[in-house]
Amino acid sequence: MNPIATQLKARTKAFALEVIGFVCDLPPTTACDVMGRQLLKSGTSVAANYRSACRSRSHKEFTARIGVVVEEADESELWLELFVESRMQDVSVPGSLVQESRELRAIFVQSSLTAGRRK
Repeated sequence: MNPIATQLKARTKAFALEVIGFVCDLPPTTACDVMGRQLLKSGTSVAANYRSACRSRSHKEFTARIGVVVEEADESELWLELFVESRMQDVSVPGSLVQESRELRAIFVQSSLTAGRRK
């Protein structure tokens, strides 16, 4: 397998694990429950859908699956931003988690653009 793909698999999995840890540590409030569930879904989907993209059988399929990865990465970034900007009591979002969500989104947006040009 391509070394970059291997690194991205590991990186997206690490992001998913960090999201899981963050969500598990949230206080038991309605807002944290709802937002945490959404973040948990999108944050783990980045890794799952990237792995799926790596198994694509065609370029067209790869391009479509990378598009889903972009959507999930963007959604994860949104939920993290909402946690930060809502300033909920007892919720501290690690800056490294926000930064990683932004970097992963940027990587997959670029990947999507490159894949789209290579039709």
